[in-house]
Amino acid sequence: MWAPNLGGFSDTQDATAEIQAIADQVKSQLEEKENKKFPVFKAVKFRSQVVAGMNYLIKVQVDEDDFVHIRVFESLPHENKPVALTSYQTNKGKHDELTYF
Repeated sequence: MWAPNLGGFSDTQDATAEIQAIADQVKSQLEEKENKKFPVFKAVKFRSQVVAGMNYLIKVQVDEDDFVHIRVFESLPHENKPVALTSYQTNKGKHDELTYF
């Protein structure tokens, strides 16, 4: 019998408006950590994982040929906490696979 990959990340999907909104919420956190401003910050792909909240791996285009991978945690609504950037990888390309880091 088939069962979903419980606890694992979903397959990579095209980013949606909801994913872009999540990425936008952590943009300033990444800019602060990298000490630079990103004129482009376009979510292009994502994977998600249901935990006590939601983890997201998001591929974000930050320049014409430059991408970053960000890991974001969104807590459960009743916890009333902001979305948090939990990790990131810079110097990624358009075709780099979005894997857990």
